[in-house]
Amino acid sequence: MKKYDHIVAGSGISGLTMSLLLAMNGHSVLLLEKGPRIGGSLSRFSKRGVPFDTGFHFTGGLHEGGILADILMFLGIRDSIVPVFLSEARRNQFIFESEGKRFELPSGVENIKNQLKGYFPKDAAAIDQYFDMVRSVCSRTPSLSLHENEIAMPNLDEDFVSLDAVLKGLTGNASLRGLLSGYAMCYGVRPCEISFANHSRMVLNFYESIACVKDGGDAFVNAFQNKFKEYDIEVRCGTFITELADIRDSKVGRFVLNTGEEVTADNCVLTIHPKEILNLLPQKHFSRAFASRVSSFESSAGFFSLFAVHKPGTRDPNPEASLVSLFPDADVNNLLDPAYRGMPALVIIKSPDEAEGSAGKGICILEPSFYEQVSGWSASRRGKRPQEYLDYKRARIETTKEHIFSVFPAYRDILEIVDAGSMLTFREYLNSPDGSAYGVKQKMGQFNLIGKLPLHNLYAAGQSSLLPGIIGAMMSSLIVGRAVLGKAQYGKLLGKAT
Repeated sequence: MKKYDHIVAGSGISGLTMSLLLAMNGHSVLLLEKGPRIGGSLSRFSKRGVPFDTGFHFTGGLHEGGILADILMFLGIRDSIVPVFLSEARRNQFIFESEGKRFELPSGVENIKNQLKGYFPKDAAAIDQYFDMVRSVCSRTPSLSLHENEIAMPNLDEDFVSLDAVLKGLTGNASLRGLLSGYAMCYGVRPCEISFANHSRMVLNFYESIACVKDGGDAFVNAFQNKFKEYDIEVRCGTFITELADIRDSKVGRFVLNTGEEVTADNCVLTIHPKEILNLLPQKHFSRAFASRVSSFESSAGFFSLFAVHKPGTRDPNPEASLVSLFPDADVNNLLDPAYRGMPALVIIKSPDEAEGSAGKGICILEPSFYEQVSGWSASRRGKRPQEYLDYKRARIETTKEHIFSVFPAYRDILEIVDAGSMLTFREYLNSPDGSAYGVKQKMGQFNLIGKLPLHNLYAAGQSSLLPGIIGAMMSSLIVGRAVLGKAQYGKLLGKAT
């Protein structure tokens, strides 16, 4: 049997980060990916030569001194990531259709505050208080610091009050509440379910700066692959752990792979979905309480996605906008409610770049979706779906197109849909249990699965462990990696990087 210092299961951004961090310490790492290539939802795909992003579209924290920029610097790949900042207000538009109002948000907390006060002068004090509260939460959260870098269990007062309750306590203006909770689309949880603390931890980076990235998620995958060449990292695709064997003293002795091979390792970090972790663990090695905790996790919202291009020779009627959020209702609780039956919200994301020789720039159109809407066809597989599912998909494409055309009539002659995907599509391409966009719901007061597991050389990390999105997933790996390496060794690596 081949022996490694560490095994990392899952090659999304969390698994990539974990593998590189452990290898930087001089250890050997085996990175396993169930799919045919690494990257998970980071990886792009192409249609008609046009590149489209799967799960990564834009991010915060890439500005100088931003948390994502610091993480990339620590890992030695900052120069490989080229941000395209969406600094001007017109780049980021929110349209509240029921009110016939359009709002534009610039980058930078002070800039946003001034813009909002211009829209809502009577709520100036509430706007100041909201941003003061967001900053206060983040300043008191050690998991958001590369240097403190510790798991922060829900322990702030703001961890036990919902975003919805805070906003209703600050203002009676429904439009302002809708704008301040609009980024819930970036973590897929209703404002009444998520704590104000976790909302703050996720959105402050978006307020400080928003950026797309040249070459999209592939830029991160390529950067990690190039960096891996400097270290003892073995990558295997189409490979996953099927059995934990030879368990003694609450430690796994052998890891059986789907290929039939058996390997050993001192530690194994699982960056896969928590419910997949539960399925892998032998039942006699975890308690009923542990099983109940993991089984109770609910999935975040997913997306029904359309992938489009401009028809040749046409011009965009709204060229300044890179992100356009269409909200039929200012109440985000409604828009993210699985029981909601009105016109869904949608976000139009325009790629800032185009591949050489391609037909143009890709446009991703994301509409909140829930697994209940497609669960009736869950036993089917891509290419073998029943006609009923195909009818559902076709009808949803047409409804989404008409929604866009009702707001931007000129798009009817300009926009061409080249592909579409439901949560079942994402489930299969990303090897997730249900195709949700952000793993488990980050519900108020919830204790996520992070760090050491019941078997002591197994650890859990990933976007379901700490916070959703690229920053949350990477920070979870740094936190867990610090626990695996030890504070002293992690501190040495951090000192070299800074």
